[in-house]
Amino acid sequence: MRARAARERAKLPYAHRLTAFTGRMDREGAYEWVHFDRCDFEDVDGGSSGFTESAFSAVTFTRGRYRRAQFDDVWLHTVRIVGTDLAETTWMDSECAEVVLAGTELSGSHMNRVTFHNCKFDSVNLRMAKLRNVSFVDCLLRDADFGGATLANVTFPGTTLERVHFDNAKMTKVDLRAAAALDISSGLDALKGATISTCQLLDLAPALAQVLGLTVKDEQVHAGDR
Repeated sequence: MRARAARERAKLPYAHRLTAFTGRMDREGAYEWVHFDRCDFEDVDGGSSGFTESAFSAVTFTRGRYRRAQFDDVWLHTVRIVGTDLAETTWMDSECAEVVLAGTELSGSHMNRVTFHNCKFDSVNLRMAKLRNVSFVDCLLRDADFGGATLANVTFPGTTLERVHFDNAKMTKVDLRAAAALDISSGLDALKGATISTCQLLDLAPALAQVLGLTVKDEQVHAGDR
């Protein structure tokens, strides 16, 4: 089943409460019903901040530090996050559309009921992250690292996985069948607990054989050679 389409900001249940962001972002700040529009945050320390029922549109984050920040029921659209530290952040009931994350640190983050639409993850660190009820819809995951991560009820409809790492990841009810492409660089043994299609299995067969130490030969064995 396909995930629902990305919502417009006007359709958010709290849209009528949003007020424009002014001033500066502070460490341990509390932001509720705030609309961050066309803001450029460079080298900002917003660690341990809380964002609740807030929206981000056409915002750029560059080399900032937001470790342990909390994002509860937030909406992000056309946002760029480059070289930014979002480690150990918490994401709940949130939606990201057309978001670009490059060289971003999301290690140890917790995500529950989060959907990514048409997003691009480029060299994103998700090691030791915990993802539950997360959907990557029509996304590109390139050089993403899920090493040691825990994934439960995670889907990838229409998403391209390119050189993705799953070393020591733990999967429960992870559905990869609708992925547009499945290129796993390492951690194939972590697919236990995931569901893939027959075609994907055939594509992964050579790499799986190598992981399992299988030797595959198709030459016919003659009786005299036994």
